[in-house]
Amino acid sequence: STASNGFGVDSSAENVEAAAASEDNSLDAILVRIGQFGRYQIINYVLLCVPMVFNAFFSISYVFTASTVVHRCNITQCDSPSSLYEEDWLNFTVPIKNSEWDACNRYSAVNHTLLSDPSSDMCFPRFFDNRTERCGNDFKFRDEEKTISTEFGIFCSDEWMLSLVGTINNVGQFIGIPIGGFFADRYGRRTMLAFAGALSALMGIVRSLSSNYYMFMVFEFLDMAVGSTLFPTAFLLAIELVGPKRRVAAATIITIFYALGEALLGFLASQVQNWRWLLRVLYAPAILQILFLWILPESVRWLLSQGHEQRAASVLRRAAKINKRALPEDQLDELIANNRTKLQQANESQYPIMQAARFFIWRIANCCFCWFTHTLIALGLSLNSVNLGGSKYNNFMLNGVIQIPGLLLPLIIMDRIGRRYSLCASMLICAICMGASAAIGSDDYAGSLTLFLIGKLAITCSFQILYFFTSEIFPTNVRNSLLSLCSMVGRIGSMLAPQTPLLAKYYEHAPSILFATFALVSGFLTLGFPETADKVLPTTMEDARDLAVARQVYADDNEEQEEEVPRK
Repeated sequence: STASNGFGVDSSAENVEAAAASEDNSLDAILVRIGQFGRYQIINYVLLCVPMVFNAFFSISYVFTASTVVHRCNITQCDSPSSLYEEDWLNFTVPIKNSEWDACNRYSAVNHTLLSDPSSDMCFPRFFDNRTERCGNDFKFRDEEKTISTEFGIFCSDEWMLSLVGTINNVGQFIGIPIGGFFADRYGRRTMLAFAGALSALMGIVRSLSSNYYMFMVFEFLDMAVGSTLFPTAFLLAIELVGPKRRVAAATIITIFYALGEALLGFLASQVQNWRWLLRVLYAPAILQILFLWILPESVRWLLSQGHEQRAASVLRRAAKINKRALPEDQLDELIANNRTKLQQANESQYPIMQAARFFIWRIANCCFCWFTHTLIALGLSLNSVNLGGSKYNNFMLNGVIQIPGLLLPLIIMDRIGRRYSLCASMLICAICMGASAAIGSDDYAGSLTLFLIGKLAITCSFQILYFFTSEIFPTNVRNSLLSLCSMVGRIGSMLAPQTPLLAKYYEHAPSILFATFALVSGFLTLGFPETADKVLPTTMEDARDLAVARQVYADDNEEQEEEVPRK
């Protein structure tokens, strides 16, 4: 299904293809006639940006609800109910680790007999030695932040349980995306968007009432199994609303709202530092998405694909009326007739996926690895942003904002230097930044933050290029299936990404080195892809195989000419 790939990638590819695909010419001609991005489209487009913001909340809120908090051991010989996280006597009671007080160890007390005497003041250096021991179950916290870590007592050796929340979240997305795609294709984009958004909101509110860790995990999974379809469904609806010349811009702008949602999440988390109330603030307004059933139109393309021609015609008439454009009935009649013919042909078509696997085994494997690398690094950087030092809330907001130029940059460079070199260069820049950040160390906060943001911008840029590039290297009749395969394999990277912060407990710069290694290797491997810039999209297996010598399309003023490049 077109929504099942999880990223709307096949749809963004169709943006490039739609103007040339004969099967869509009738509908595209009508969209041009009634206005490619008129008042009707603008109103509905703004509405569709709302679920993109909520999807950002749902997908990554665990960064704050299931985060560790800065803490140290409670030193019974020195601490009192009124003592703070920072005290003068910590120099001889708690060791330093990575420029901070060790969160899980303390110095041992030397005279247990005296220490058992409650009338003695034992908070002096002579009563502690250099041996370390693990903390008990009592801690002192630096901030007032409340997460499931503080409420359910998840510290130190149990912190893997916090990282597991992110993995379960992405397992829910892995399972929910194809299921959501099936229901979106079966019952409609609008219906799926409304019900998935409202149900996911209910799951989040119930999760805020969790009485233990396992209840929290169950509803984290259910939330994402239901809500993960918001992004691809809203993406599809957005690009299907507009004319062919506006689809690339529509795809880019609506993706920017996901990045803005991440930045807004960081701000809200800084204001609401109790995980229960934060979930309620994030999820309660999302229940209103059920109203989309009455205020959003159904996708015209979906209606046509299901044979609901009269409903599709009604939507188009309404769009023309709001945009104040004329829509001849004979053009609608032609659309309906062409659609019925296309549906008959679709029922008889075959999808030679096994043949494609034999033709493109290396290309598919390289594509899957590239998707894995991007999801691992892109999500991994977002999760590790809160560990950079300074304010984790500001870091996370910057992590969201820096994605905006990263999403816009491909529009400038893809056609100028080509998909392949743009993708490779962006990944190598990310690799260099990650390697350099490990070299300069965390003591230089400004330097490490700058390198982090450049690396995040670069991987966002390359991911956006990958959206388009991957969709252009496979033939039409298997494009959707192979794109779905690549993106689903990529989800494995997002499942592993939440575990990367745990590596920093063994070596501070391990996550950066891991990201740099994958970006470097995958970046060079992308040079094995054929270039697709200014090429006609492949229709057959042979076209896709011979992309290196395929026809190139040139534009001369308002006329498009095709020049046949001799095949080898």
